[in-house]
Amino acid sequence: MSKINIVHSSILILISLLVVNLVAHLTCFVAVAEELHFGRAAARLGMAQPPLSQRIQRLERELGTRLLDRSSRKVELTEPGRLLLREAREILFRVERVYSIADRSRQGSSLRVGVPSDLGGNVLAALITAFRERHPGTPLDLRPLATAEQVRALAEGTLDVGVLRHPTDTGGLDLGPMLAQPVGVLLPAASPWAAAPEVHLSDLAGSELVVFPRDEAPGVHDLVLDVCRRNGFEPAAVRQSPHPQFTLGLVLAGSAVAIAPRTDDSPGVVWRPLLGRPLTWQTSCAWRRGHELLAVIEDFTAAATRVLRTEAAMVPVGPAPRRRVVVHPASGFLA
Repeated sequence: MSKINIVHSSILILISLLVVNLVAHLTCFVAVAEELHFGRAAARLGMAQPPLSQRIQRLERELGTRLLDRSSRKVELTEPGRLLLREAREILFRVERVYSIADRSRQGSSLRVGVPSDLGGNVLAALITAFRERHPGTPLDLRPLATAEQVRALAEGTLDVGVLRHPTDTGGLDLGPMLAQPVGVLLPAASPWAAAPEVHLSDLAGSELVVFPRDEAPGVHDLVLDVCRRNGFEPAAVRQSPHPQFTLGLVLAGSAVAIAPRTDDSPGVVWRPLLGRPLTWQTSCAWRRGHELLAVIEDFTAAATRVLRTEAAMVPVGPAPRRRVVVHPASGFLA
């Protein structure tokens, strides 16, 4: 081995040791800063208290500033300590991501995808087939999750890409093309409007309305109720249904209607479009900004967009909204 290569190797080893040492110091600091108690922090880290105190002291010496005020009664963060805590958490999160990427690379992990639970069997089958054509060697881990659950999982890194319904919180996420799907109303076959080619929302006045639970997608839930009321449909009652079959049962009972995408008529119920198309489901793929599997995610997004346009009759709309959904406590509707 040449002298230059030996020097390079030595430098890399030294840098690795410094990084590992810094990560260990920061891990100890974050534990103490969050517990504000050396004993509890030592127990959390599975180490004795004296070595923990020594690590904090070494970190303070290396940084040239006091991070913690200690007394016999309590431990408090100094101002430099509060500033470092925010950065330390970010550094440790990035380090954990590096290990996670390496683990997934070694194991050939699947692409973890969240989809709405009511997406439909034919759409899911087409989605799997389209992705396999692009990435035959990448397993697809499809998970039926509500939009709110998908947003949380994307932020936590337990989901790679989600098929979201909007409006929802898209902070920190990149979005694929936005697609819109017109929705109509599912009616009992005995309804006086069952024979009409289209139904105005005001025609449904006095009926009960079946919608998905609000905690699944608060923005969409509130939007549905707002559009109904602005178009003259004040439901006699709002019933929440977590499953399409439960929704079907409530409509079959005769006193309720449901807002839903186009579906084939079943015995006892009919689907009719809404006059003027006052309401659409807006859907897009979403993923965490800077995701390490971006190339695979972009291929999935292209496949999903094509499938949703073909199988679910969705159409492109304007650019994806990059905003936070804010719910006014007084009204319950969107900002």
